[in-house]
Amino acid sequence: MRERIINTIEKEKIITIVRNVDKNKLIPLAEAMYDGGIRLLEVTYDAKGVVSDEETAKNIEMLVSHFEGKMYIGAGTVITEKQVELTKKAGGGFIISPDTYDAVINKTRELEMVSMPGALTPTEIQAAHRYGADFVKLFPITNFGIDYVKAVKAPLSHIKLLAVGGINENNMSDYLKAGISGFGIGSNIVNKKMIDNNDFAEICELAKEYTKVIK
Repeated sequence: MRERIINTIEKEKIITIVRNVDKNKLIPLAEAMYDGGIRLLEVTYDAKGVVSDEETAKNIEMLVSHFEGKMYIGAGTVITEKQVELTKKAGGGFIISPDTYDAVINKTRELEMVSMPGALTPTEIQAAHRYGADFVKLFPITNFGIDYVKAVKAPLSHIKLLAVGGINENNMSDYLKAGISGFGIGSNIVNKKMIDNNDFAEICELAKEYTKVIK
């Protein structure tokens, strides 16, 4: 499954970030995004521990079971090896972190999942790559922008980078031209107000706007 997920990321390029969404709304939300063309979805762990890791893993398992391989489900905000193990047990296929932590990357690769740690500086990016990352998440990219991506990609052209933070349908093309391999997109698609109002049709339309840029 690892290679299939890597190929899907390279082709589809968008991973939606689902954070703090009620369990009862996860399926209709994910269905709306799927209908809008999204094929990769990240459910984040709660770093504060308000929502237990076990509960998050159950939500991942529920989505994995529902989509049966039609959409790849993984975990975000993964900062411990235990969370990696819970994700694997739940059927998740990829691990995304806010930082570069070799133990998490190593555990992810050991369990044959796709590794996408977060980094910012050239040193962090190269370290993540050395540890075995499949993609490196440039985070947070918002305050650095496209010129920073170009500067980093010049000496590190061998590393596949994802842009996360402040990505929208208007700047995606420029990031792709700068050498970005994909994106993590949160509230610009996973709109909390629309979710609260059960307006999943509008979320589907948002997803279509983003996937249209890729296609």
